[in-house]
Amino acid sequence: MGEVEQRSTAGSRLGVQENAGISTLEHGQKLPATPTGKLTSIKIQMLDDTQESFEVPQRAPGKVLLDAVCNHLNLVEGDYFGLEFLDHKKITVWLDLLKPIVKQIRRPKHIVLKFVVKFFPPDHAQLQEELTRYLFALQVKQDLEKGRLTCNDTSAALLISHIVQSEIGDFDETIDREHLVKNKYIPQQEALEDKIMEFHRNHIGQTPAESDFQLLEIARRLEMYGIRLHPAKDREGTKINLAVAHTGILVFQGHTKINAFNWAKVRKLSFKRKRFLIKLRPDVNSSFQDTLEFLMASRDFCKAFWKICVEHHAFFRLFEEPKPKPKPVLFTRGSSFRFSGRTQKQVLDYVKEGGHKKVPFERKHSKIHSVRSLTAKPSEQHAEVPTQSCSITYGDGAGSPVVQSCWQGKELKVTMEDGGQQASPSLKKSPKEGRRLNSAMMATMEEEEEVAKDRPQHNRPQAQQPSTAGSLAGSPHLSELSINSQGGPAMANVTLSPNLSPDNRQASPLVSPLLNDQTGIRTDDEEEVRRKRFPTDTAYFIAKEVSTTERTYLKDLEVITSWFQNSVSKDDCMPETLKNLIFSNFEPLHKFHTTFLKEIEQRLALWEGRSNAHLKGDYQRIGDVMLKNIKSMKQLTIHLRKHSEVLVELENGIKNSRKLEALCRDFEMQKVCYLPLNTFLLRPLHRLMHYKQIMERLCKHYPPNHVDFRDSRAALAEISEMVAQLHSSMLKMENFQKLHELKKDLIGIDNLVIPGREFIRLGSLSKLSGKGLQQRMFFLFSDVLLYTSRGLTASNQFKVHGQLPLYGMMIEESEEEWGVPHCFTLRGQHQSIIVAASNRSEMDKWSEDIQMAIDLAEKCNGPAPEFLGSSPPDTNDPLTVSDCTSLPAGLISDQRPVSISYVCWYRMQSLSFYDILQSDENQLSGNLLRKFKNSNGWQKLWVVFTNFCMFFYKSHQDNHPLASLPLLGYSLTIPSESENIHKDYVFKLHFKSHVYYFRAESEYTFERWMEVIRSATNPASRIRVLSHEESHVY
Repeated sequence: MGEVEQRSTAGSRLGVQENAGISTLEHGQKLPATPTGKLTSIKIQMLDDTQESFEVPQRAPGKVLLDAVCNHLNLVEGDYFGLEFLDHKKITVWLDLLKPIVKQIRRPKHIVLKFVVKFFPPDHAQLQEELTRYLFALQVKQDLEKGRLTCNDTSAALLISHIVQSEIGDFDETIDREHLVKNKYIPQQEALEDKIMEFHRNHIGQTPAESDFQLLEIARRLEMYGIRLHPAKDREGTKINLAVAHTGILVFQGHTKINAFNWAKVRKLSFKRKRFLIKLRPDVNSSFQDTLEFLMASRDFCKAFWKICVEHHAFFRLFEEPKPKPKPVLFTRGSSFRFSGRTQKQVLDYVKEGGHKKVPFERKHSKIHSVRSLTAKPSEQHAEVPTQSCSITYGDGAGSPVVQSCWQGKELKVTMEDGGQQASPSLKKSPKEGRRLNSAMMATMEEEEEVAKDRPQHNRPQAQQPSTAGSLAGSPHLSELSINSQGGPAMANVTLSPNLSPDNRQASPLVSPLLNDQTGIRTDDEEEVRRKRFPTDTAYFIAKEVSTTERTYLKDLEVITSWFQNSVSKDDCMPETLKNLIFSNFEPLHKFHTTFLKEIEQRLALWEGRSNAHLKGDYQRIGDVMLKNIKSMKQLTIHLRKHSEVLVELENGIKNSRKLEALCRDFEMQKVCYLPLNTFLLRPLHRLMHYKQIMERLCKHYPPNHVDFRDSRAALAEISEMVAQLHSSMLKMENFQKLHELKKDLIGIDNLVIPGREFIRLGSLSKLSGKGLQQRMFFLFSDVLLYTSRGLTASNQFKVHGQLPLYGMMIEESEEEWGVPHCFTLRGQHQSIIVAASNRSEMDKWSEDIQMAIDLAEKCNGPAPEFLGSSPPDTNDPLTVSDCTSLPAGLISDQRPVSISYVCWYRMQSLSFYDILQSDENQLSGNLLRKFKNSNGWQKLWVVFTNFCMFFYKSHQDNHPLASLPLLGYSLTIPSESENIHKDYVFKLHFKSHVYYFRAESEYTFERWMEVIRSATNPASRIRVLSHEESHVY
């Protein structure tokens, strides 16, 4: 039974003053002492289904009871949790932390309170404690069982497979079947047992802590994660459900989200009797009324929901606990309820400071243990597992780490020096785990030092086939090592690098450094040492750009040669002829560029002096390597010429086979496929243009008498010849691919992709109608203009409202006639519409492109045929945003490729075909340091820029991005003096309230990032198109 008096409170453990956490007290007034009267026993049901009794004073506030539960569990991050119960009116409410318990619970001895998760953060990487993540995993398990967390069968099976892994360890078919018979995780589980075991088979070696992390990673992407529905009705009397989350207030119809009101848009929340009121901030682009009204079952239901909304807003949005309002002298008006406790930021700051001590905990349902649950004596451990000891030695600041490794039966020596202290703990590992540990240690050392990170990775095992088994990316503040599923003693008092996960492997890419600002912080001293070690010649950074972009290109080729091939091999839906056509043309490219990358990195190593440092001069160049490989690349032209055939045949195969269509759709849902599948098929042609650009910059940099100039100029001539031969084919393929991509975004078109039709521009415009200006998405082709609205399907496709053939159309400026800024009229032969752009620049782009398209249509033989079809919406479209009401203005961590059409819709932007071609040429990748507006340190990330978007990775070895940032609509500037950045080579990206700072390593890389990002944030105007080669655009 939990004791209250003898334990410190959660508040004291978090370093809060005595008078903190009181929202209803006047300034200067202290929290009254906890009553010492008669004790009452209260039962609490824990998340592991056990019951505990706690004795607290009858007149004690609810905070005392919650602190007692957190102390009993040794839970540091208790602020995410709460106590809920059924009150005397049978309404589920949360225990108020300020009111006396006796005033909230009439008969405490007959009530069982439930200890559950109250606040679900946007990223579980923000949960720093393994115990906290374990409790969250138990909550997910409970929600699955009760049907609150709804999802498809595949997601359910994957979730359960991680739960089973954490409970019984590695896969064993007999044990699995027995366990699934005894334990029911979801209704109708029997139908999923085979799929659960298939997923479980891939989790071998995964620790319980890692399983918890993977479980939360999957669960947080589900629409119903952390959602508690509150029945209500709208003004028309339609039955709906309201919910609250970290983002704001959500509206559901059944279990489908139909609307969302972000906290930034909400001005005030209130309730009046049974009516729940949301007052929105004024927004000229929104069709919502100023105040929204919802009717709930009763005043008590309404007030309970209002309270939880107030608490969510304060917990996630405020930096510190809101100040209490002074008590009125004569009378009060409205509720005095205020949020009490620490905000999420305060909890994160406390855990970041590390002012707490980790203590063991026990997993009730698990037959295996993790670090904090290691209470068994050494004799109880598995004696047959060989022992290894590890120590990491950090040398002086300028040197790279010294790593001595050995395999099973030998000692893996890695010594950590921090203030003269050393630790050499031992781990029990299987041979497989030992190899993985050694690899992870080496990977971590290279992650810490960029010098080592850029070294060729010849001796590191590379995963050639995709696997669903991930690795836990634990808290950057964990000071112990978790062990594998076989058990073993913990490593105590060892401070790990932020890049090590608790199980001593390299950190999982599932930990989003973009949402967890405490990870991977670099010090300025480290940065200065790194800069002094590296060459400063521009030619070196041009050579390094070849290396960094080649890494990304090789990963893109692996999407086809490894990941897609693996998916295809599991099913016989793709004809053998198509398989041979695709993979026989991509595998030679992958093999060639793997060797090419090794040569580039070897040359960079000599240039930097990392190996054979005495060799200088002749090795400080890159033109000879480029010339040799570009000449060899000419032999692969036969494969490059077949890419158009690959693209066409794959689309024909998808059109003729539903199974192949489903396979490609499912593949595009995988995280590794961060772009549409067809885009990866065009990558080899895009890469040729990159080589041409790089060699042009290198030749421009070198003086004619430079030792590398002749080779560089010869390499430029060779690659220019290849680009010229393939350029026409590439333009046709790009247009073909774009038409197929748009076909998936549009509802009601049967024959969008026809010979002769060319895409010109897409974007958001406002159409003037009887209801006023309404936002519409316009798609301009060489023969027709479509206008659409965002559909109400689950996939948010665009529904076609009408079409305007361009033959015989006229365009007129009509701002004065209609009194609408940036307005023009489109007069067709049968219909006229009035549209308005968001600004003058957008209006000019549309006017010029439409006029150019009209001129092209006039040169044709006659008007284009009607093609508006009646095909049903494709609700399984893989190229659309997941079910949501708006595109995030900031970072997106959803794994699904985001269609560029939706970015344009939500950011009120437009793109032309020329912009897309420029984007194909302006691709870049490399390391950047990133900083948020209110953060302190800089965090190192691997960044890939492509398709008008920045994709963020922990390192270049990761197979898929952590998150992405669409840049359309963002502004690119250099920080002002008032922003107190005081660093070189820093650029700033901002859109509305979202601000990101990025720091490059040199002047050259800074200018390159500015150049390519500017191409996305400021798409080209039509004037630039006309000054370019007109024939190659349309």
